[in-house]
Amino acid sequence: MAKEQIQSVKPIGGPPSDVEHIKSESNYLRGALVETIGNPITGGLPEDDNRLLKFHGSYMQDDRDLRNERERSKLEPAYQFMIRVVAPGGVVTPTQWLDLDGLAQKYGNHTMRITTRQAFQMHGILKWNLKKTIKGINDTLMTTLAACGDVNRNVMSNPNPYQSEIHAEVYEWAQRVSDHLAPRTPAYHEIWLDGEKVVDSLDNVEEVEPIYGPVYLPRKFKIGMAVPPSNDVDVYSQDLGFIAIIENGKLAGFNITAGGGMGMTHGDTATYPQLGRIIGFCRPEQLIDVAEKTVTIQRDYGNRSVRKNARFKYTIDRHGIEWFISELHNRLGWELEEARPFHFEHNGDRYGWVKGSNGKWNLTLFIQSGRIHDEGDYQLMTGLREIAKIHTGDFRLTPNQNLVIANVSGQKKRKVVELIAQYGLTDGAHHSALRRSSLSCVALPTCGLAMAEAERYLPSLLDKLEPILDQAGLRDDEIVIRMTGCPNGCARPALGEISFIGKSAGKYNMYMGAGFVGDRLNKLYRENIGEQEILEILEPIIHRYAKEREQAEHFGDFVIRTGYVKAVTSGLNFHD
Repeated sequence: MAKEQIQSVKPIGGPPSDVEHIKSESNYLRGALVETIGNPITGGLPEDDNRLLKFHGSYMQDDRDLRNERERSKLEPAYQFMIRVVAPGGVVTPTQWLDLDGLAQKYGNHTMRITTRQAFQMHGILKWNLKKTIKGINDTLMTTLAACGDVNRNVMSNPNPYQSEIHAEVYEWAQRVSDHLAPRTPAYHEIWLDGEKVVDSLDNVEEVEPIYGPVYLPRKFKIGMAVPPSNDVDVYSQDLGFIAIIENGKLAGFNITAGGGMGMTHGDTATYPQLGRIIGFCRPEQLIDVAEKTVTIQRDYGNRSVRKNARFKYTIDRHGIEWFISELHNRLGWELEEARPFHFEHNGDRYGWVKGSNGKWNLTLFIQSGRIHDEGDYQLMTGLREIAKIHTGDFRLTPNQNLVIANVSGQKKRKVVELIAQYGLTDGAHHSALRRSSLSCVALPTCGLAMAEAERYLPSLLDKLEPILDQAGLRDDEIVIRMTGCPNGCARPALGEISFIGKSAGKYNMYMGAGFVGDRLNKLYRENIGEQEILEILEPIIHRYAKEREQAEHFGDFVIRTGYVKAVTSGLNFHD
């Protein structure tokens, strides 16, 4: 971004926020991180450096289960760090899996977590081990750079075990977009990898950050690539989405969606979830140009004054979708083609063994909330470690927090089956379809934004809902259910046919009516309710759905048709 372009970026509605000042004064994300990470007096970081640390792929957290006890003992909070590992399209090699597993055992809390963006998270890492962990991740040819922060995040892609060639091609584009939009600052190598220090200034901004400039984006930016008939990446929830168009068995190009996003703030109707709108079609070779120019539009026009209104969805809604298309065409120097026909059938994962078009086998395992750990007879982490030792294909993290053991040869399949049985791994066939369709965020005890439980509570709520489903004869019927500890939207709750968003300890706002394929937002049905109320509300609705649904009618469509909630046609009327 040229110097005159930087100066033309003006905050919307007021002076730049404190985060904008932190970024502009950080010298391309350096700040005082080297000094504060090396400070032996405290296990935490000053808030300014914690904000910068996010760009490097880590958040400072503390164990909130211990917060009061430590405060009474006059001890500082039990600071720990979450590290997020970038994995474009969710694809990792068996060697990378083993390396990350080893780092989680050595420096983390002996678990890994698959995120809803197909990335890895490690938790429980102490400040003294941050550098060693990030360097270890780099040694396995992965990175944490841009896993968090005001930049493009991990690029999502459909795992697609059915069409292996198409998956490989779409995955390659996800990788290329991720590489192209990665920050260029040398700060990451200087701080974590002992790289040579480079002195930068605004005078060489084009060389340092040619896309982002010195203040990066106003907020995070998310890109996802869907391959119909599956919308497992929830493409409409992305700031920028690409829907693969397959013609005559070949990838013809992508329909483009723009302006999606899930986060909002309780009680603030100026914030809302939104769905991306389809704006046209591009050829595969044009995709990176579209992605870059879209990011620069958000860089130049996004709200840098009020962070909760800084996402791309608000930029588009403020100026209008036609304005964005015109600005995009102007920057591209060419125009998008008309969008092409496509059809989505679902946004969940297809579990169990599937033979791909390349003749290799793929096994999708169900993993509750994406948490990889050992618990009793369910030795998930150990079992996957043993599989990785003999696996010659790859692992694919799904957008629904599950795992595909992919490209298994016929020769290796028998051994993988034996290890799955030995360690109690499962494709979830014995669970209800509701549980297999569930998503949740981490929430308590580590997320500082959480108002209520999610990952730790959702399984027990499902335990109580499953007998109701059994009575209604709906155990094998998919209903998309999601839970988050706050309204930031990490588990894409606005796209759940049934969703719960944490309001306070043990209390949730309940939403219903999203589209089964992720093409319609849900609507608030009840506010600030606990478990007893949830069960009392849902039981009669579930039984009525079982008796009165039309042929092939999904739950989200049913509750709209029968008047429980009104259909949401846009995030702009989400709160109406």
